[in-house]
Amino acid sequence: MQVFGSSGTRGVANEELTPAFVLRVAKAAGTAWGVDRVGIARDTRYTGRMLADAAASGLASTGTDVDRLGILPTPGAQAYAEREGIPVMVITASHNPPQYNGVKLVGSDGIELAITDLEEIENVLLTEGFDVASWDETGRVREVDGVRASYIDELLGAADYETIADAELTVALDPGHGAGAITSPEFLRELGCRVVTVNGQPDGHFPGRDPEPVPGNLGDLGELVRATDADVGIAHDGDADRAIFFDETGEYVEGDATLAALAAAELEPGDTTVSAVNVSQRLVDVVTEVGADLELTPIGSTNIITRIEELEANGERVPIAGEGNGGIFFPDFRLSRDGAFTAARFLELVAERPVSEIVAPYGGYANVRHNVAYESTAERDAMLDAAANHAQSADAELNTRDGYRLDYGDAWVLARPSGTEPLVRVYAEARNRERADELADEMFETLTEAKAEV
Repeated sequence: MQVFGSSGTRGVANEELTPAFVLRVAKAAGTAWGVDRVGIARDTRYTGRMLADAAASGLASTGTDVDRLGILPTPGAQAYAEREGIPVMVITASHNPPQYNGVKLVGSDGIELAITDLEEIENVLLTEGFDVASWDETGRVREVDGVRASYIDELLGAADYETIADAELTVALDPGHGAGAITSPEFLRELGCRVVTVNGQPDGHFPGRDPEPVPGNLGDLGELVRATDADVGIAHDGDADRAIFFDETGEYVEGDATLAALAAAELEPGDTTVSAVNVSQRLVDVVTEVGADLELTPIGSTNIITRIEELEANGERVPIAGEGNGGIFFPDFRLSRDGAFTAARFLELVAERPVSEIVAPYGGYANVRHNVAYESTAERDAMLDAAANHAQSADAELNTRDGYRLDYGDAWVLARPSGTEPLVRVYAEARNRERADELADEMFETLTEAKAEV
């Protein structure tokens, strides 16, 4: 696909992702969907309203009525899509920096569109085969109230309220100025938690931290946990489909450790879980111990969703899936990543014992991540060629499902192009930091040297 990557289409707002482009995407979606009504939601980004206006105009021009949902977490928009039985466009760049924005497309079943559906819309977009309604048949636009409250009510109905409320937990929450700032505090308080926040006001400039919930952006949350004697810290990304945790001492918990702990609580013998090619050995260990199966896909929620649907169609049970970035699926609830619901499921574990004890069995691994930016296709291609050559000469098992993953037995390293930013990402994991650094640095140097030669 030329337009839609691993999680929608994104770019720097008003430069790469312009109102004119979003309008064309909306016209293509309205044409391909051929439905009477479509919803539009957005996160808190400064350019969100501008681009949502463009999307509404594009849809209306195809004769489609538009429900304006306002600021809403992506999983809340998915809940609305499923409840109303209509597709939804979400204007969001998720974890990308503030200057970015994007478009994510959700089907009438509340699930992100499959690759085949995205390709159909992309084909309409690239060929400009838009349906154009006559002036008196253009769509009407209406503002919809109560959507956030309905989403929170649904979360409350799916969470184990008694277990969480009886524990009288104190939760330190960092929604990062994103869409979760308008739903997660209320949801967690309704669950009986005492909630304290940092970066809790919706703000599209993201003044307190960048939207991505990585350790370098979350120092204030660790401080808040310690200052308030909280039982757990929770952070979201910009559209609140991810949750990252801190333990009761204010220490960051690796997302891979959280996924492993939740998987250990969910999986039974014979079950299957799905993750991406950057999967941690932590999850592999859990799957092996339980007697379950692990399926790997290219990185990105669309790819994981597609594989879950295939497995479930074949009668396999997939109670949990996801990636170590905090994006976790509980398919029995909904086939979407939901940061608030993930938080609730983790709080069910925290109600029984401290976070540090929950994740202790999944420690002992060091993770390293580097990004190499590029400015041209030639630089990107040179780096990927260099990664391929490096992989062929390495004494390791090679997986090329998404980039180049080298498994050395005691450790692994992966180089792949980002699906949402002009970056080639390098991931490495090992039992000790020195070994992880060694593998990551070697791949990083290979890429940067190749880039410099362009």
